[in-house]
Amino acid sequence: MPILNSIYNFVTKSRLSEVEFFCQDPFHVQEFQFRLLITQARDTEFGRRHDFASIKSIDTYQQRVPVHEYGDFSPYIERMMSGEPNILWNTEVKWFAKSSGTTAEKSKFIPVSTESLDMCHYRGAKDVLAFYLNQCPESNILSGKGLTLGGSHQIGKLGAGNTYCGDLSAILIENAPFITDFVRTPAKEVALIPDFEEKIAKIAAQTLGENVVQFVGVPSWNLVLMRYLLTHAGKNNLLEIWPNLELFIHGGVSFTPYREQFKKIIPSDNMRYMETYNASEGFFGIQNDLNDSGMMLMLDYGIFYEFISMSEFGSPTARALTIADVKTGENYAMVITTNGGLFRYLIGDTVEFTSLLPHKIKITGRTKHYINVFGEELMVNNAESALQTACLATNAVVRDYTVAPIFMSVDKKGGHEWLIEFEHEPTCLKTFTTILDEALCAVNSDYEAKRSKNTTLEMPLVQSLKPQTFYEWMRRRGKLGGQHKVPRLFNTREYADRLLDINQNFL
Repeated sequence: MPILNSIYNFVTKSRLSEVEFFCQDPFHVQEFQFRLLITQARDTEFGRRHDFASIKSIDTYQQRVPVHEYGDFSPYIERMMSGEPNILWNTEVKWFAKSSGTTAEKSKFIPVSTESLDMCHYRGAKDVLAFYLNQCPESNILSGKGLTLGGSHQIGKLGAGNTYCGDLSAILIENAPFITDFVRTPAKEVALIPDFEEKIAKIAAQTLGENVVQFVGVPSWNLVLMRYLLTHAGKNNLLEIWPNLELFIHGGVSFTPYREQFKKIIPSDNMRYMETYNASEGFFGIQNDLNDSGMMLMLDYGIFYEFISMSEFGSPTARALTIADVKTGENYAMVITTNGGLFRYLIGDTVEFTSLLPHKIKITGRTKHYINVFGEELMVNNAESALQTACLATNAVVRDYTVAPIFMSVDKKGGHEWLIEFEHEPTCLKTFTTILDEALCAVNSDYEAKRSKNTTLEMPLVQSLKPQTFYEWMRRRGKLGGQHKVPRLFNTREYADRLLDINQNFL
């Protein structure tokens, strides 16, 4: 293995030098990406409509092209899916990543061009391995296989063209070079089974005899698979099945609520966890240092980034900043222009820069995924931090959770209702609730002000849900597996009331 690792490190040495370069000169690298994208798209219908050919600067681009949400692009994408060429991008686009996000019920179809696959998603996967082996030269990861829990795909025939759609993970599996078949498990036909429960049963049958050294995917669904594997094999932990397991590459949701569950299932001090930020729209970030939770923003993947401060978000005068003007410690809504044909697209995620030069980020939540019913501006990162504090203090382990407002009435103040499915119940739920509340006050001054003397907000109400409540809820919504996520914070009781009904009447 040291020989194989040395060969791989030699091959990737020039790539690591390129990464070091963009870390030192980020704005000019991003400006170069911007010019490439505008040039390639200038003769598309969208490019002609906004006269890309005459755009000479980022300022002009920002003045001429407004920030878009998915609904603005939907008419263009529908035409692309029917086979019309040169609409948003100047090369043929046959693949569309199906995504519903965390709050939208209606599916979105994100165009995935050949350039997006090769220069963004697959380049990101190569960089993950390069970063990992650069930090862990003694690794045996090249000696075994990676288990990827992907989604499904289907052929869509619309109008005059043949287009394909599915989860991003399935699109990546379908289009990966054949050589990956030798280092990946399960086989493609199993990985792409659309029914999640059938898929994990066949994955278990096919992979228990393999030398699996790494997992890749969304933490929540991988935990479902891991528990199934343990039950099926009659083992207590995954190391009894795969003793060489050493890495979990995760993304899609915060790993914080799941960390303790993974430690129990994989009880090894040598197990490593590496976060990536790979969305349907592009591959954005990689945790290049296992001792630093921040993810390096990848600046040369054919994506141009802009950032709108959440303190200005929604205002008609809100400024979109380039990489040159961002600051650490501030929440930004991320806006992207991509080599998949999205221009000034509001992806919906909020991020915070943890460092500059290199630019590293952490995901803090969603632009529509927070609670601000009472002016408390509770973000996902606040909730995750406070939840971790309460769990550590009461020996609790959380399997899944969501939070909803309790609305004010004539004789009652408002509050937050936490619906939590525990892997391990806290020693005292009342103590857990008190510590959770105190931790929220410590990390969010707006929440603290509303809680002061119960001015606006009452003490949180924590409900312990029965096992499998969230799984059943996701199953009923047709959102098992893939990149589907449990919404953490929401400004209405739409999700909470459904969960409470399942908890009371079904389980």
